[in-house]
Amino acid sequence: MRVKVVNNYEILSKEAESVFLEAIKLKEKPIFGLATGSTPIGLYKNLVNSFNEGKISFKDAKTFNLDEYIGLSKEDTRNYKSFMNENLFSKVDIDLKNTFFPDVYNKDLKQSCLSYSKLLSNYKRDIQILGLGENGHIAFNEPGTEFNSKTHIVKLTESTIKANSRFFKSLEETPSSAITMGIEEILNAHLILLLVAGEKKKEALKILLDGKITIECPASALLNNPNLIIICDKEAYPYKE
Repeated sequence: MRVKVVNNYEILSKEAESVFLEAIKLKEKPIFGLATGSTPIGLYKNLVNSFNEGKISFKDAKTFNLDEYIGLSKEDTRNYKSFMNENLFSKVDIDLKNTFFPDVYNKDLKQSCLSYSKLLSNYKRDIQILGLGENGHIAFNEPGTEFNSKTHIVKLTESTIKANSRFFKSLEETPSSAITMGIEEILNAHLILLLVAGEKKKEALKILLDGKITIECPASALLNNPNLIIICDKEAYPYKE
């Protein structure tokens, strides 16, 4: 585990870009695991700039997103596919046929989970981007999720729904369930890059940095991947420097 503490979100996003570019610089057909939420937006903005400067191409890349809400329509701009299109895909040279999400529109959601797991087993991600939930969740793996979990349907906790409600008009409108990549599948990435910003993430980050592995903090499972890099800002860092 490598931990880098930076002064602010802008520097965090720049450092994340550097790690990302280094991880895939020798890959002819890179495979990315991508996350949504507010934390990786700065990284994606920097990657778009790098693309415009000719430093990176997504032409031969494949991407796998961590999760998708259940209950939003395909046209709803708040679903995670729309998020990725807005913040990255529409601004680079990626083939949308090579961008993958859990299929929440299939009538058989359990089959969707099995299909996504099979797909993930065929493609080892070179780098997996992650954010950290206030309650220690990674992707939508809430506290209590077994570390050997694979893609599954999840009922979101009250704290996660409340945190996500900032993207919706009301708490009632906020989705309460999703399909998420499982913890075992997240850990199968070659390199994991965890981005943590803001004081609200301090408690969850402390559990991880203290080295206590517990299913009550799903992020602590990341300690089982030897190639874990954590970049956090000073507000999220739980110790005095």
